[in-house]
Amino acid sequence: MREIHTRRYKTSSISNLTSICFTVLALNLFLFAYQLPAEDWPQLRGTDSRGVADHPDLPDRWSETENVLWKQPIAGRGWSSPIITGGRVYVTTVTRDEGTGEAAKPGLYFGGDRRKPEEIVHNWKVLCFQLSDGKELWQRTLHRGKPQTPRHIKNSYASETPVTDGKHIYVLFGDVGLFCLTVDGDPIWSKELPPCKTRFDWGTAASPVLHEDRLYWVSDNEDESFVEALDKTTGEQIWRDDRDEKSNWATPFIWKNAQRTEIITPGTGKIRSYDLDGKLLYELGGASSITIAKPYTAHDLLYVSSGYILDKNKPLFAIRPGATGDISLHENETSNSSIAWCQKQAAPYNPTTIVYKDMLYVLYDRGFFAAFDARSGKPIYERKRLRNGRAFTSSPWASNGKIFCLNEYGETFVIKAGADYELSHINKLESEQLCMATPAIVDGKILLRTGDALYCIGKR
Repeated sequence: MREIHTRRYKTSSISNLTSICFTVLALNLFLFAYQLPAEDWPQLRGTDSRGVADHPDLPDRWSETENVLWKQPIAGRGWSSPIITGGRVYVTTVTRDEGTGEAAKPGLYFGGDRRKPEEIVHNWKVLCFQLSDGKELWQRTLHRGKPQTPRHIKNSYASETPVTDGKHIYVLFGDVGLFCLTVDGDPIWSKELPPCKTRFDWGTAASPVLHEDRLYWVSDNEDESFVEALDKTTGEQIWRDDRDEKSNWATPFIWKNAQRTEIITPGTGKIRSYDLDGKLLYELGGASSITIAKPYTAHDLLYVSSGYILDKNKPLFAIRPGATGDISLHENETSNSSIAWCQKQAAPYNPTTIVYKDMLYVLYDRGFFAAFDARSGKPIYERKRLRNGRAFTSSPWASNGKIFCLNEYGETFVIKAGADYELSHINKLESEQLCMATPAIVDGKILLRTGDALYCIGKR
């Protein structure tokens, strides 16, 4: 009898072990399947604000007839980037009740200032598309009325990129308001914003950012500049700190490093870091007279740049974590205990730089390209002229050993990553639509916005 019982016990043990293995396998498959749709691009330049998206299915060649999965027209004007969550793409735009408005041409030029707002009713909108096939799922008009402030001819009333936590979409229209919607477009809360004057009436562009249960945003203008933290569930103000700044267009960055979590806010007067309760941690001067690029981190360093094209001073900083007080460089310094390195004439004007692996690449507005060692700041190669590059505003992105640079004419220059400069090829779209929005990348697809359409680029 003992032998029989023993055999039964062994059989039962094997059966239980098999059952456990199948359960674990099923759980792993479930978790894998659950995680697949969670690949998102929730804010400007992606989850970590770096613009890097290595994916084996991402194409490096496209045209109007090659590797375009779908194309959706978008009425109105908006230079916000697309964001993606849960298999849906969200973009903002502003349409007019009458006419198409004054057309802006690509290229770098002066004379685009406009001193009076248009006397035409505009509509501030959010649009939602299905990622798989481009089908429009819904659109919502969040505000309707005549603009209270003018815009530079190349700017738009929808230049701020939304941000999402996967359940809600947070939309900022700089002179109109902040809005919270569900991913299905149902309104949760809104916060009306008074119109503010910007330098030369160029308009607003800095995007909001999320961290845990708070929404942060910066308004640097000619009237009253500030940084503010809101409860993301209600829109109620948690804290606000006034800033000794004039107009800037840089989106803040939440830097979670080994020592603490910081809110990084670039500015013309000072680059500042705050803790999550609005206390100033450190600051540094030396920026150019206009600051646009968004900070980001790599190799345990924070990269901040400021490079107005008419300034002699165009610094690119790499900052170590843990700084306190005033960490500004003296005139002849390029580093100190808090700043790992600084290239004082290396920063671009509009595009944000990009770190890919061990190198930092700089795309300049007038069609030049350079590379530096990301850790030391040592030049790898000097500025190289992009063939017929013309003007660049959107920020570069990287994938699969290549750097991609979209110019204002809809041409994407594909450059091989590495210590030797090599332009691989140029992807062109047929119509020369003004392109100023930085693309979004998810699930082997590139969402590229032109002046009148949204392209989904992927391998067929």
